[in-house]
Amino acid sequence: MRRTKPEKDAMRYEIFGRGTGLRVSELVLGCGNFGTRWGYGAEPAQAREIFDGYVAAGGNFLDTADSYQVGQSEELVGDFISGQRDAFVLATKYTLGGRPNLGLLGVGNSRKTMVSSLEASLKRLKTDRIDLYWVHMADGVTASDEIVRGLDDLVRAGKVLYVGLSDFPAWRVTRAATIAELRGWAPVIALQMEYSLVERTPDRELIPMGQALGLGMLGWSPLGGGLLTGKYRRGEEGRATNFGRLIHTEDGPRKTATVDAVIAVAAELGVTAGQVALAWMATRGVLPILGPRTRAQLDDNLGSVNVNLRAEHVARLSEASAVSLGFPHEMLAADAQRKRLSGGLSESVAAPTIPVA
Repeated sequence: MRRTKPEKDAMRYEIFGRGTGLRVSELVLGCGNFGTRWGYGAEPAQAREIFDGYVAAGGNFLDTADSYQVGQSEELVGDFISGQRDAFVLATKYTLGGRPNLGLLGVGNSRKTMVSSLEASLKRLKTDRIDLYWVHMADGVTASDEIVRGLDDLVRAGKVLYVGLSDFPAWRVTRAATIAELRGWAPVIALQMEYSLVERTPDRELIPMGQALGLGMLGWSPLGGGLLTGKYRRGEEGRATNFGRLIHTEDGPRKTATVDAVIAVAAELGVTAGQVALAWMATRGVLPILGPRTRAQLDDNLGSVNVNLRAEHVARLSEASAVSLGFPHEMLAADAQRKRLSGGLSESVAAPTIPVA
């Protein structure tokens, strides 16, 4: 559960994973909407308002990528942090490229793409180092040892401080982290994934793996593309038309029950549905990446730090949104199996507080 805030509107800070001493704000500012080269997003002045509001609230963790707004997001972030670079944990990503028509060798996870992408990102961000460099997503062809060896070289060169994997399956994250550990290379310290009340499938593998390995975990689209704000029920459009895609719709009874539960809890507490969804994320050990396009959206998001969900609220939200964990998780969690594995003393044996790896 969220700890009591020391004062109203005070941002709280987390130690990012068990493998670092990096202190990051509890809300991460996703900068994918900084710019308009996608045909949708925030104009530079509007993006500056969002940035300033986040900083004024105590935020220090910025997450962008070379591909966001075709490089414009990195350019704007570089402008915004000028003169105060050391006040931020700056994260960016490579894989998809920062400009169109890069060709076969300009995208993917190879060492060649990694090096050229980093150099381009450093120029756009106007800095000499990236605090957290993400591999944006698995390309399906580059082996884990090539990726982590390449990242280790960047760390040793002083151009990158920490490395993480985004949108990778759990087995590949585990293999990459193990290779790096055994070979004395820069450790994989972070995991990024889509996670929200309407996207709970990371509960099966990714989150237990992240907990067991002590990874810092970030969740993108914590509002389910806006679904969890309830705005689509009010007839608003948002990403449904402007962004060309809506990440989630009420396409089944579980999502409808989830939105119902979020709206009901919000009404009980006198807060917005989006704030409830973000406050629930805080109970899961995953830092939400905000993706506001306007200052009003940011301000609403920031209000989530003052929402204290009671245990009954967390239980209602978690139950409504739960997904089947599948095999082997449900088999191993069954009472009969637990009794067999503990010699009949399952009720007397304390379970580990952190999943074992």
